[in-house]
Amino acid sequence: MDDYNFPEVTQLAIPFFVAAILIELWLVRTGRAKGSFETRDTLTSLMMGTGNVVAGLLLGVVSYWALLWLWQFRFFNLGLSVWVFLAAFLLDDLRYYVYHRIAHRVRWVWAEHVNHHSSQHYNLSTALRQSWTGLFTFMFVLQAPLVLLGFHPAVIAFTFGFNLVWQFWIHTEAIGKMWGWFEFIFNTPSHHRVHHATNPRYLDANYAGTLIIWDRMFGTFVEELEEDRPRYGIVKNLGTFNPLKVAFHEWIGMFRDVFAPGLTLSDRFNYLIKPPGWSHDGSRETSESLKAAYVRRNPGEAGKPGLPMAGAEPAE
Repeated sequence: MDDYNFPEVTQLAIPFFVAAILIELWLVRTGRAKGSFETRDTLTSLMMGTGNVVAGLLLGVVSYWALLWLWQFRFFNLGLSVWVFLAAFLLDDLRYYVYHRIAHRVRWVWAEHVNHHSSQHYNLSTALRQSWTGLFTFMFVLQAPLVLLGFHPAVIAFTFGFNLVWQFWIHTEAIGKMWGWFEFIFNTPSHHRVHHATNPRYLDANYAGTLIIWDRMFGTFVEELEEDRPRYGIVKNLGTFNPLKVAFHEWIGMFRDVFAPGLTLSDRFNYLIKPPGWSHDGSRETSESLKAAYVRRNPGEAGKPGLPMAGAEPAE
């Protein structure tokens, strides 16, 4: 079995992460740049990032070895070349888009992803607010097709490191909109602010990792509007800086719903696979119902990017 060892890109970037956070903090605190920091919120993000690293060291080997086992069944062995690395980066970026879209539309995966959205501030420290429980969603299976096509798991892991580094710097309000061609191709701070916003028009939009072209291709792109500035957090904010609650609150809530008395087997299963906010009796709000309600209040906004047409019934 091939044994490749590539640098850990994200680990090498840690000094850059720290320096960039400190510079952004200084710029914001001195009024030289837009943004906001809250000490407790930033500390929570740093603790979530630390927990993510620990979880990766303890559990990440499971997903890697699973993909390495699958490697023996590959159809091709594409080897190592510049073109292989570029193709791996491109295809894995598409894989990330698919994962990210699932993470916002399937509660089982949202349970691990929601903590990244739990901060009501948007700064570089928010990028470090990462999951401790990603392994348990089994979403690493989305990389299986790449392995079977002949991309070694080590190549996939190496190229994804660059994707993660890219996603770090876009978590800021200090950078406004950039050059038009750049905004058209790449995920930028402006595009990702939309993704983190709870404004109805911005919900479930801009899932890109590095290339925003996926959102443009698949109809999930929404542009940031000056007249509708992003409001950050989740629809029902946590009101806590406890990292344990941040990491596990949605898992607890989901399983509480699944095992509630008086439900049918179908209801219990739907609490796992339906979008966040779904409920068996329709008593909660989903992103679709929030968008529809916004359009009813603001009929002039109907049909604009991210919003339904007037009178459209929200999807189940």
